[in-house]
Formats: sequence, structure tokens, C-alpha cells
Amino acid sequence: MNYVRLIVLSLTLLLLSGCLYPENRLSKNQVPNETQLEMIQEAVLKYKEAEQGLLPIKTKDQDTPIFQKYPIDFSKLKEKNLITEAPGSAFENGGIYQYVIIRPDDQPTVKVLDLRLAEELRSLKYRIDAYRSENKYPPFDTQISKGIYDIDHKKIGMDSPPTVTSPYSQKLLPIYLDSEGNLLIDYRKDLYQFLQEYDHDYKNGDDIRYLLVDHAPFVPAYSIPYTVKDGEPVFMPEA
Repeated sequence: MNYVRLIVLSLTLLLLSGCLYPENRLSKNQVPNETQLEMIQEAVLKYKEAEQGLLPIKTKDQDTPIFQKYPIDFSKLKEKNLITEAPGSAFENGGIYQYVIIRPDDQPTVKVLDLRLAEELRSLKYRIDAYRSENKYPPFDTQISKGIYDIDHKKIGMDSPPTVTSPYSQKLLPIYLDSEGNLLIDYRKDLYQFLQEYDHDYKNGDDIRYLLVDHAPFVPAYSIPYTVKDGEPVFMPEA
């Protein structure tokens, strides 16, 4: 009897997973390929020209971090018949990426934000909020840099320090807290690799995160500015 129940349960879970996530598992929805990016890039530039410099973006708060501040509003591109639908990799079409614009003022460029990062941070924030409901301060641990702290993972019921998978290198990137309790992802591993691999003229005081977006389709979401010091990436406050 138990054996039959196990089979039924397994089949039910299999069917449910197939129904809940059919589009997300299609290969076309997993990677923002060059053709998709070029298609939306061309549409954005045509929209800007037709609308006297305006961009097809959703309104965000003024203090929204720069790489999350200008998400593309595909409905505006559809209204102008510049696209027929959002790319398969876009969240609006069942994908896992949010299409955004960087350098909106002088050189609007289309990139993508990996929404799996947002989901990981959302889950972690839930734990931290639960901890803060009973404690005065966030679960700070070791100070990493000025105003940046490790998370005391044990205080929020985790077995190891929280990380996310880098969209650039697939390496595990640490997650920290700033002095106000906001979560941020540390991209120094990726930045170090890109500083070694690509020619650049960045100097101390420059925001070197643009090195990542210049050589990859992704934006370094949920980060703060970094600069270069003695050939290595450091948090901007350290400079």
C-alpha cells in the first residue's frame, strides 16, 4: 500500500512540476542570446529617435541602484510596432531575466538582470527580517570594509554563509550587509578576473563595475561601486 502511494505521489509531483514551470525550462528562456539583445537594442534606439530622446522604461524611484533603475517596458515597444513580443528569455515571456538599460543619457545599452539573484536575496531577507523582529540590530558579523559586514549566518538559522551563483563565472559570490542592513552581492571575484583578462584604463576612483557590463550581457545587480587599487578590485569606500 505504501509502495503504491509513493508511486502516485511521485507521479503527481512530476506532473505538477511540468505544469508549473513549462516555459521556464525551455532552453530559449534560459540564456539571453546575442540575437535577442540586438533585437531589443535596435528597438530601443528606434523608440528613442521617434520619441525625441525618451526611452521605453518603467518608472523607478530616484534612489534605485543604477543597474536596476531602468527596466525596459516592452509594452511601449509593442505600441510602436518595434517588436511583436518580449524575448523568450525575458521575465515577461516566461524567462528568468529582466531587460534593463544602462548608460541611458549618452549611450543607452540593453543588458539583462538575472532574476534568480533577486529570488535568492528575497529568501535571505525573509530570514533577516524575522531575526530583526526580535533584535535591535541586523545579524552583523565581521566587518569586511567600511560600512560592509559579513552576515552571522548562524543567527538566522543557516549552516553556512549565504552565497549566490555569479552570472559571469558561475562562481559562488558572498552576500553581505551594509550598515543600514541592506543586502549586497560581492562581485570582486569576477572583477578581478575581468581586470586580468581585458584591456582597460580604469584608475583608482573609477567605478569598475562597467568593466563587467562591457564584456558580458549581465549587470552586476545588488552591488555597490568598486574601484581598482594596486591592480585589484576594492569597495569604493576603501578608496
